[in-house]
Amino acid sequence: MGDTGPTGPVMDRDEVDRALARLGAEHEAIETSLLALQDHAGRRLLEGAELTGVTVERWAAAEASITLLWTCFDAYTGALRTAREIRSRRRWSSREDLAELTELLRGDAVTLAGSTVATANAPTAHGGPGRLSERYTLATLVERMNQLYATSLDMVVAADAVWSALPARIDLLAAELQRTRRLAHSVGVRPGEHPSGDDLERITRTLTRLRERVVSDPLAFWSPARGSSAPGGGRPDTTVYDREARALEEVRREIDAVLAVRQDAEQRIVRLRDVLSRADRTLAEARTARGEVLAKIAATEVPVVGGPPIVLQEQLAAAAEYRRHAQWHRLSPLLESLEEKAEDELLRARESLTAVTAPLAVRAELRGRLDAYKAKMARLGHAEDPELAEKYEKARRMLWSAPCDLRVAEQAVLRYQRAAAELLGAAPRVPGQGGPVDRTGPGT
Repeated sequence: MGDTGPTGPVMDRDEVDRALARLGAEHEAIETSLLALQDHAGRRLLEGAELTGVTVERWAAAEASITLLWTCFDAYTGALRTAREIRSRRRWSSREDLAELTELLRGDAVTLAGSTVATANAPTAHGGPGRLSERYTLATLVERMNQLYATSLDMVVAADAVWSALPARIDLLAAELQRTRRLAHSVGVRPGEHPSGDDLERITRTLTRLRERVVSDPLAFWSPARGSSAPGGGRPDTTVYDREARALEEVRREIDAVLAVRQDAEQRIVRLRDVLSRADRTLAEARTARGEVLAKIAATEVPVVGGPPIVLQEQLAAAAEYRRHAQWHRLSPLLESLEEKAEDELLRARESLTAVTAPLAVRAELRGRLDAYKAKMARLGHAEDPELAEKYEKARRMLWSAPCDLRVAEQAVLRYQRAAAELLGAAPRVPGQGGPVDRTGPGT
């Protein structure tokens, strides 16, 4: 057709029918979405909840948007109904009908009151909220409804996601908290008496406040997804919940440690007594050995042997008292500290014994070396050498006399070794012995 109007060329019957079919499909899709939004569990919860904070502000705006959305949809429905009635007047629409349909389907044929738009606080493409009314084409009205729907659904989905995720998790954690508190009380972990008892009280208060805030202001715990424009893009913010869950797990591990102490406290105390007793016996042996060394070894420094630490015995007695009165929360750290200190004490006692008996070990090594060289020289046929025998007797007297001067005795042994080496170097090969003469030491 060649006729034109304010909206452009007049549509023919086929264009009108295609436009009506498309608009009808859009109408059905929009209606389905609106009904789904109306029945959304999150929207019903928002309507009935006592909201606070950012959620109450955004819900007020969302309610206005939903109201405007239905107003737009009603206007859209009315315009579509009118267009269908015009098209159904006659099988072959007249030019006047087609011109009217073109204006209705393509022109600014839908009017909304300006107060309605202003209430929703939503700007339009046709002016600000001060206008008495706003006019839309059906296409721009669909765009407007899509915008209102997306923003409203985003708010509803976000609130519903937080409510679906956090309160249930908080309740489960609170139930675990109550079980942990009962268990803690049974082993003496109480507020004011043990740090873990204070932690349980703090976690309880935090979870109570957290649940109240989540219920009244769910959007305060929503983290939108960056770069996402889809409604409900994001996730619940579980930072506070996760922190308290970790804190409760730490308390639970502490209580498990206390329970373990209760179960094997007697065995651990017995083991501690045994370790400390061995340390005492080792120190006593070191003191006895020191007296022997001072009597047998001359001109040497012998370290003083300290006594057993009284503080460990006092702490062990305190541990036994804690076990007797079922004060497991106090017994647990004390036993851990005592076990480490007791092992250190046993190591110190052994090191002290080793240090004290070191001169005797040196004397024994010199005796063994002297006798080994003598046996070697006898095996090689030099047992009767007078000079060698004289040096041997001098070294032997020094090593087997008391007190023994280790420095002088060591020099005597070295003189015997040098004399033996010189003798072996000048002597012919011993009959019956194959191979070169051994010059390295007393071995065979």
